[in-house]
Amino acid sequence: MFKKIPTTAKVVIIGGGVAGCSVAYHLAKYGWKDTVLLERDQLTSGTTWHAAGLVGQLGASSTITRLRKYSLNLYKELEKKTGLSTGLKQNGAITVASTKERLQELLRQATSAQLFDVNVESVSREKIKELYPVINEKDILGGVYMPEDGQADPVGVTNVLAKAARIEGAQIYEKTPVEKILIKNKKIIGVKTKFGKIDCEYVVMATGMWSRQIGEDIGVSIPLYPNEHFYIITEPLDKLPKNLPVLRDYNSCLYLKEDAGKMLVGIFEPNAKPAFKDTGVVPEDFSFGEFPDDFDHFEPYLEKSFQRLPMLETAGIRKFFSGPESFTPDTQYLLGETSEVSNLFTCCGFNS
Repeated sequence: MFKKIPTTAKVVIIGGGVAGCSVAYHLAKYGWKDTVLLERDQLTSGTTWHAAGLVGQLGASSTITRLRKYSLNLYKELEKKTGLSTGLKQNGAITVASTKERLQELLRQATSAQLFDVNVESVSREKIKELYPVINEKDILGGVYMPEDGQADPVGVTNVLAKAARIEGAQIYEKTPVEKILIKNKKIIGVKTKFGKIDCEYVVMATGMWSRQIGEDIGVSIPLYPNEHFYIITEPLDKLPKNLPVLRDYNSCLYLKEDAGKMLVGIFEPNAKPAFKDTGVVPEDFSFGEFPDDFDHFEPYLEKSFQRLPMLETAGIRKFFSGPESFTPDTQYLLGETSEVSNLFTCCGFNS
């Protein structure tokens, strides 16, 4: 089926996940109306659709903290602009520490965040129990509480950003795969799609877990690798309080969020399981794919969740999920112009 697409653009964004749609919105908002986003399948495909949807402002650096605070305010602003919902729920968030080192790091981050007007407070073991009545707090030394944090629907956030981008003048095309990034004299000149060529000055690769492979095809090094990300969703829990804060327990490698009477328990474990390790290649059609259950890998962390929330021990499991997410060697995002090709920018390396 033929599709009419532009033949020229100021910038072409490859990838229609939450990152690509955010880039499209911000470029168009700040004057680059001649922005085109191309999505190979449909918006949110890849990893956005199954993200955990945690909305937190506390970051390991002042830059990340400011970015996260901006994002929280942006979601509320764009809901009004578009009339769509991001699913934002500001039920708060607690991060707990069970070692002195972890507590010291949390308090350092909290002090830094307060400089940017982030509403964050240090909390005692007793206060944590008050805020989160079903927690086993006996080994907790303290933590931090962010009352304005919470959770959102990643699909909703993406659709809101996409609509806002269109309102500002950007063009978005789904089912439009980029077949080749066109380069001349180590500088971007355009992209080739199955529906024709688009001449452009800039390309932004918001291509998630496919980024490393795409980079290899054009001689650009992008140190990003997909790992399997695990979480479970329980059956409804009768005694689970409503609107509990999001809970992060880095010492146990856990995050937990309540949603409609059920609990989502996710992990970011030190012994992460590589995705697609048999071939080392992410299939082009893995848009909404999942991996087979690997309960043996997840079980040690499930046991830790029982220790933190004893009520989970008797909970039924409604959904066991494992899907790919992108990781970099230093866990930082890959944002900026590549050294190998001028006017080619990366926007990837994000995860839940």
